[in-house]
Amino acid sequence: MYSPTMRLLTVLELLQSYEEMSGPELARRLEVDVRTVRRYILTLQDMGIPVEAERGPGGAYRLERGRRLPPLLYSDAEAVAITLGLLGIREFHFPVDVAAVEGALAKTERVLPENLLHQVRSLQEAITFNFSRYGSPPPAILDSDFIVTLSSAVHQRQRVYMRYRSFSGEESQRDYDPYGIVFNEGYWYTAGFCHTRQDLRTFRVDRMLALELIDEHFERPADFDVLNHVLTSVAFIPGAQAVEVVLKTSIERAREHIPPIMGTLEESGEDVIFRRTASQLDWIAHVLLGADFPVFVKQPDELRDLLREMAAKALQMAGG
Repeated sequence: MYSPTMRLLTVLELLQSYEEMSGPELARRLEVDVRTVRRYILTLQDMGIPVEAERGPGGAYRLERGRRLPPLLYSDAEAVAITLGLLGIREFHFPVDVAAVEGALAKTERVLPENLLHQVRSLQEAITFNFSRYGSPPPAILDSDFIVTLSSAVHQRQRVYMRYRSFSGEESQRDYDPYGIVFNEGYWYTAGFCHTRQDLRTFRVDRMLALELIDEHFERPADFDVLNHVLTSVAFIPGAQAVEVVLKTSIERAREHIPPIMGTLEESGEDVIFRRTASQLDWIAHVLLGADFPVFVKQPDELRDLLREMAAKALQMAGG
């Protein structure tokens, strides 16, 4: 069937793919006897790969966590998925060292079969990532250590000390219980309990100046919705202009046109009220112009003026 080397690699691939596997099952798949399987297991252990053997009639082999990463074997579909994931991480400026991403891509390409390598390179050549959605900025670049520290704090329910610079440039220090992390429209946010304000707060990770774990733990509220809290906070940024628009439609149609990420929708009689704050009004004007139902802007005046300018420009372009 296979050479001894191929069988050894097959044992490793099976142990990586399944939580555990018995000696007789491995022997059946490899078309060898159980004694030969034990010899392969000993070889893997001698190579430093942490294979744990459970003795007894119901015994099995499993791959434990070791001090170093063992050789990994991927199927064709898994190799394509990994490549696409690495491309997305690189293009969207995720908080990962660019050199590490390029290195992982290069290592993956070096071991791919020729036909799969062609497919992967075709994906890289064909795909274009577009960051612009309703005028949102490109992803913010930040210190990857902050995301790693926050993720650890969220997972372990561990408090952090944070130095933070606000939008106005004011610096502050605070103890903070992070409940979760959200990537939204190019920015990383964290929502949780701020001990300085004694209230829930949302912070942008790229505005953090220092972050470290504290030897204190917290309990996260069971019903806390991290994504909803961040989206609501972003929709009502202090200091920006308040937007209030009447949508002459049902709440269902309004939700189809204006997703939760853009602001709040509230039923008012037969109409729907759209509210949020915004420092840039251009993208809101374009969203409203794309509605297939009547829209009336209550505030701000700047949004009305912008729509008039866009209407005048459209008329001029149409020769009217």
